[in-house]
Amino acid sequence: MTSSLLVVRAGPLDPGTAAEVRDLAADAAATDGVDPLSEQPLLGLTAPSPTTHLLARDPAGTLAGYAQLDLGAPGSVSAELVVAPRLRRRGVGDRLLAAGRAIATDDRSADPGGRRYLVWAHGDLPAARALAARAGLAVVRELWLMTADLTQVPAQGAPPLPTGVAVRPFVPGQDEEAWRRVNSRAFAHHPEQGRLSRQDLEARLAESWFDPAGFLLAERDGVLLGSVWTKVHPTHRGGGPVGEIYVVGADPDAQGMGLGGALTRRGLEYMLGRGLTRAILYTDADNDVAVRAYTRAGFVRTGVDVQFG
Repeated sequence: MTSSLLVVRAGPLDPGTAAEVRDLAADAAATDGVDPLSEQPLLGLTAPSPTTHLLARDPAGTLAGYAQLDLGAPGSVSAELVVAPRLRRRGVGDRLLAAGRAIATDDRSADPGGRRYLVWAHGDLPAARALAARAGLAVVRELWLMTADLTQVPAQGAPPLPTGVAVRPFVPGQDEEAWRRVNSRAFAHHPEQGRLSRQDLEARLAESWFDPAGFLLAERDGVLLGSVWTKVHPTHRGGGPVGEIYVVGADPDAQGMGLGGALTRRGLEYMLGRGLTRAILYTDADNDVAVRAYTRAGFVRTGVDVQFG
């Protein structure tokens, strides 16, 4: 690979190039058993967002590798990348990683030394560990994949809702701003969820998987206190259909009421109603409170994504 074959683009990609990236990601997922790009980078292929795209092509013009840099967080640049399975061990990943680091280092908008460079590796594969080690990057964050067997969820015994709290489905065109306000408060210190914009929310509501019946809001006297948002995957990491506790959160003023557990259970009941037998969720490994709560709900750790920095 020569430097002339590495193209840097800002903003949304054209439909043809975006399709190439999706095909590349699907090829890698079939080989590795795990999706190399998470939801946000896939949405960022064509939606307006503060992203930079790195496209590595072989001499024939075939897309050999891809990286996306998220420049939306102050003080840091987060990257995800994928290399075509048949073109691995040729330095493509090293070049993408180095090019992303150069962009992060050159941006001195938040720090004279440049922004912090962070790279996600989904599935914590040995090849990703080796790539990070060559670049001098170490693990700085772990995101656990936790799974529950829905057939073992008791038919009775759902945690009761707090007094005066009622649950209803999300109404598109009505509830966006109220939900974003509570979400930003609930995840004020979360590096991704806490900065979800209206545009980010609308992009997810427009996805084919979105079902308002699986997006439940908890209110008291018309005031939104919390929510559970579920997502159904036709397949997940080489398996069959699975439901996901996509986002569950409560306003800080409503914490300590048992709302999170009650909402999580109602999300699981929604999945059972869809005929699903397996549920997943993602949580930070160092979030002891969340890990304990999900363990009590029947979830066990089954995978891990790591972030290098």
